[in-house]
Amino acid sequence: MKEVYIKHISDLLGLKTWQVENCVELFAQGDTIPFISRYRKEKTGGLDDASVAEAKHWIDVFTEMERRKETILKTISEAGALTPELQDQIERCVSATELEDLYLPWRPKRRTRATVARELGLGPLAEAIWCGRAANPAAEAVKYIKEGVESPEAALAGARDIIAERFSEMAPVREGLRSVFRSRRLCAKVTKDGRENPEAAKYRSYFQFTAPLARIPSHNLLAILRAEREGFLSVSVDADPERSADQLFRYYCRTKGNPSPGVAGQIKEAAADAYRRLLEPSISGEVIREAKERADVESIRVFGENLRQLLLDPPLGQKRILAVDPGFRNGCKLACLDAQGQLLDHTVVFPHPPQNEKVKAIQTVQELVDRYRIEAVALGNGTASRETEEFLRRIRLPEGCRVWLVSEDGASIYSASEAARKEFPDEDVTVRGAVSIGRRLMDPLSELVKIDPKNLGVGQYQHDVDQSLLREKLDNTVESCVNAVGVDVNTASPYLLSYVAGIGPALAENIVARRDAAGPFRSRAELLEVPRLGPKAYEQCAGFLRIRGAENPLDNSAVHPESYALVDRMARDLGVSSRELVGDASLCERIDPARYVGGEVGLPTVRDIIAELRKPGRDPREEAAAFSFAEDVRDIEDLHPGMELPGIVTNITNFGAFVDIGLHENGLIHVSQMGPRGTDPSKVVRLHQQVRVAVVSVDPERMRIGLRLLS
Repeated sequence: MKEVYIKHISDLLGLKTWQVENCVELFAQGDTIPFISRYRKEKTGGLDDASVAEAKHWIDVFTEMERRKETILKTISEAGALTPELQDQIERCVSATELEDLYLPWRPKRRTRATVARELGLGPLAEAIWCGRAANPAAEAVKYIKEGVESPEAALAGARDIIAERFSEMAPVREGLRSVFRSRRLCAKVTKDGRENPEAAKYRSYFQFTAPLARIPSHNLLAILRAEREGFLSVSVDADPERSADQLFRYYCRTKGNPSPGVAGQIKEAAADAYRRLLEPSISGEVIREAKERADVESIRVFGENLRQLLLDPPLGQKRILAVDPGFRNGCKLACLDAQGQLLDHTVVFPHPPQNEKVKAIQTVQELVDRYRIEAVALGNGTASRETEEFLRRIRLPEGCRVWLVSEDGASIYSASEAARKEFPDEDVTVRGAVSIGRRLMDPLSELVKIDPKNLGVGQYQHDVDQSLLREKLDNTVESCVNAVGVDVNTASPYLLSYVAGIGPALAENIVARRDAAGPFRSRAELLEVPRLGPKAYEQCAGFLRIRGAENPLDNSAVHPESYALVDRMARDLGVSSRELVGDASLCERIDPARYVGGEVGLPTVRDIIAELRKPGRDPREEAAAFSFAEDVRDIEDLHPGMELPGIVTNITNFGAFVDIGLHENGLIHVSQMGPRGTDPSKVVRLHQQVRVAVVSVDPERMRIGLRLLS
């Protein structure tokens, strides 16, 4: 990669150039983000996976830009217009906008007014006016009267069209106007359709809205642009047309000198037309898109952080589960799962109106609890959840067995997906949904990877942002979480395995097929027997795969096979076997890290190995904690300002956090109710955190609940 790109990436991300150069080299040789951040810390200076992912994003951006430059240079060269100065400008360019500005005069375009004027032979007249050779443009224009050009004024109009297009294609002019527009305010006004359509009511706060474009909050901008797409708002930038057109004329004077009065009149008229017809629509669209790109990045950052917290929710672990998908008319769907998450039995009970078969439902649930020795109950948090929780209190549960509230977000999407059909081809969507709820309690990460993150209910305008950037962020987040936790290769689904570094969907299916055909893997080395899993894929994935009960205990740790020999050396120096060393914290305390530094192995890697030897295969997630809503709150009418309640954070945005307090509608802790002005909600609370809140306001008509964070 060229030095100009490496320097720009290092400045952009605050990295040393050698860190970026090494990332470029590592990616070029096929290394993955998790592998680089975990096992190549010496090469990156200890960059975490988020920083490595950012570096990869920009490396990919500039790799694509270099390809674009090749096309541009070829096109300009074929037009006979490529000068050494222009080529140097293009090659040094690191801004996509600047690059396209430089290319604009030669970019193939549709037929324009300037094109027509050139076809009529008015190009020389425009050039004469532009260069000041036609001191009297009206007299000069007489020479161009012919068929299609009926008068001097028609000739001048055509020449002005050419000059206007020339203005619109000049890179300094465009960038100068962008600077002006970026400093202006965004204005939104309600349209006629917005005033008359009830659907527009949700955008009421934007019906007469202005804010500095550079400082408008991301959620405000995304909402405004959505309303514009729906036809409820008109959006503009409040730049001054006269001053902007005069800016074009002043630029002309700086580059060409002060023109004669006749030329000045033509240039001013062309400048005003260029601004009104060509530049204002283009530049305002560009700066709004720039602002949206910033809003996209911020919104995607919030989404990614929420997703990370959701995926790393504490797992209950391998328990025999009774999963309950609550409902009224269609009943409560029950699914019994073994400790590995396999479906043992399922049925439906109707403890609520209109059927009210409470006694029969109690008998059925009690029989299932006893027969399958249920250790935990997973209750979905959807419709009828509170009523079903109350019903379940009548069941005689075994000692230590508790009812756990589980988010249903995305469960219906999963139940109708190809993944669910492959897992449960003979069951209907209601059974699959209940199974998903139960498995989420056991291990949220393993189950949620089967669902498109956009359907998990933790985003902020996720359908309005750049979808390719969103997909990149979400994939990186899921991959980061999966590899941070580690994956049991003998129990993991192909969906979970596909996110392990270096594997992907095809290899994941091959691993499962090999496991089904030959039995559980007994060592990491056996992974090389998987079809199409070669040395490179093995290098990338081995450290993140766990094999419980393996002969070599390191196979159930995050120590990479490439470091096994180093661990053996540590053990020999201590006078013990590697098996004795693994998991013995007292022995690990006696290891001098500096003694094992050398060659490609640096201090960060040695310290990581020792930390892993202390607690091999440790799950970084917290332990699950039970939760109960306030028993005296069943409806929004039960709320009043000042009331204190327990709740669970369900979504975090830039403007606050949504909290489930046991009603159909979540309450909102606005950012102003979280702490000092400027508080970042994501720094105060985390997803699915159990919190205590106070009711600030209740609006039954709009079903809105305002909350204040207490603890």
